[in-house]
Amino acid sequence: MLNIELPAHPTTLTEWLAHCERLHPQGISGIEMGLDRVQTVAKRMGLVMPCPVITVAGTNGKGSTCVMLEAVYGEAGFRTGVYTSPHLVHFEERCRIGGEAVAAAELLPGFAEVESARAGGAGEAPVSLTYFEFTTLAILQTLARSDIEVAILEVGLGGRLDAVNIIDADCAIITSIDLEHMALLGDNREAIGFEKAGIMRTGRPVVLSDPAPPQSVLDRAMEMDAQLWRLGQDFHFAGDQQQWGWAMHPSHGGRRYSGLAYPALRGANQLVNASGVLAAIEALRGRLPVTAQAVRNGLALVELPGRFQIVPGTPTLVLDVAHNPHSVAALTENLDAMGFYPTTHAVFGAMADKDLSAMLSRIGPLIDRWHVCDLPSPRAARAAELGERLAALPGPVGKRSATVAGCHASPQLALQAAVAEADPADRIVVFGSFLTVGAVLQNGVPRLSAKHLSA
Repeated sequence: MLNIELPAHPTTLTEWLAHCERLHPQGISGIEMGLDRVQTVAKRMGLVMPCPVITVAGTNGKGSTCVMLEAVYGEAGFRTGVYTSPHLVHFEERCRIGGEAVAAAELLPGFAEVESARAGGAGEAPVSLTYFEFTTLAILQTLARSDIEVAILEVGLGGRLDAVNIIDADCAIITSIDLEHMALLGDNREAIGFEKAGIMRTGRPVVLSDPAPPQSVLDRAMEMDAQLWRLGQDFHFAGDQQQWGWAMHPSHGGRRYSGLAYPALRGANQLVNASGVLAAIEALRGRLPVTAQAVRNGLALVELPGRFQIVPGTPTLVLDVAHNPHSVAALTENLDAMGFYPTTHAVFGAMADKDLSAMLSRIGPLIDRWHVCDLPSPRAARAAELGERLAALPGPVGKRSATVAGCHASPQLALQAAVAEADPADRIVVFGSFLTVGAVLQNGVPRLSAKHLSA
């Protein structure tokens, strides 16, 4: 047990978050796998989610899936509670109630309850929690006390041993599975899939929106006798350039939606996510009835900053939190579908433990000029290292050689440099990490220079 000298009782969210960071520094990047500690504290707190729960695990598409569920259920008149992580700008973004991020003050009672339960009472030993475990418990308790009618919970890392998994899901969704956090989850899709499958519950529906799930996920569903709803078998989608449709297999009721407008979230991969959302809605229809109009309105109005977000103005600015090879591949596909731009500039900052070579090789053919940057995290790769990685890539790429135009101390400085050298017809792509995109959103998009305004 750590011998920690605790500060005076925190009174603000900033103080509570600093307290959480000090409590449990060991483990890989502050991560310690296992549920025993968090389950102990949750039991002391009496944490119970008093409504249907949907948990969402996977490598990519989790955030999009959560906000689409939130939008549809909100349009259907239900009071929603959503937990997602990480945040882009403000911590409060992790907890939304009724479609809005909570105020910092609304989270404080939950943090105080966690601290009291963690410290223990008579005959109870103190429990050390990681930052993620502590904040997760605080948010879950906030949601449980907020009279919500459906809880939508994003699983942070893995599934089986993630803190969110202390809550039994009435319906689980597993999105795309790819290589990630291999030091913790395993070095292949089968091992990682097994960890993701840990959010399943016996006899309850699990929606697989990964078109090609690892066999380990299917085996685990059979072992647990979960109700499997699989994309391509139990439900499917099809679309053209104007609209799309979705249908459930007759064995699951055969419900259909035709003539749907494309989800407001951009990118071809969003149809895969939306299909999983519709399957989960059907799986819970008996408890949470949703009209066809709520589906149409919810998907048409959904918003999620930082997911292939195109900022109005010139040059074209694209913000995307793509931070692993799979999500960068999706970003590349979406960028390619945008059409021709004379020059594409990239603002790129990333964590050092990512597969940087695979990420950069995949998107490299579309980038002409790179502005790499440092990030405010000890896990981040330094801008100089990113520049060296880019210089080592095989080239020239396509018909032109990509250029490392600059190494910068922050994403904002990198974006300012990219804007300064870009022409109005160019494109700038900001990607690589939540921290990269979050810094841009927090500080604001730089104003266009006189060069642009007079062009």
